Amino acid sequence: MVSVSGKAVEPFSIRFIDAVEQVLLELANESDYTLWNVEILTVFLKDEETPGGGPSRAHVKFEPLKSIRAKERAVVSHKTWIDGRPVDAAHDQLERLKEMTGKERPYVLNISWTDAEGKTRFQRVPVGH
Repeated sequence: MVSVSGKAVEPFSIRFIDAVEQVLLELANESDYTLWNVEILTVFLKDEETPGGGPSRAHVKFEPLKSIRAKERAVVSHKTWIDGRPVDAAHDQLERLKEMTGKERPYVLNISWTDAEGKTRFQRVPVGH
């Protein structure tokens, strides 16, 4: 999908929701079309324990959505993995993807989907602190 000006349309907006036990990610389809096979690629988090950084020990994996209708919002299920194992809500790392005022955004949510014409599209959303 391309706008009249030739700029790629970015149909998704995101919002983090502070729930009782963990942070949740809400994805909104701001377009006028149903989008199919929506997927957020896994985000590998920088190691905070190794001085100067080290290999990623933690990552956040998101469940794909079969579809999201026009102007619809959906909470995307996720799971944090540390050292190759899923962790409980107490060790969830999605909080690290929330934006903080005055901090740079070192991560990107890479979102892919299939549009109404059957073409695969992509959008990058800078996030994190």
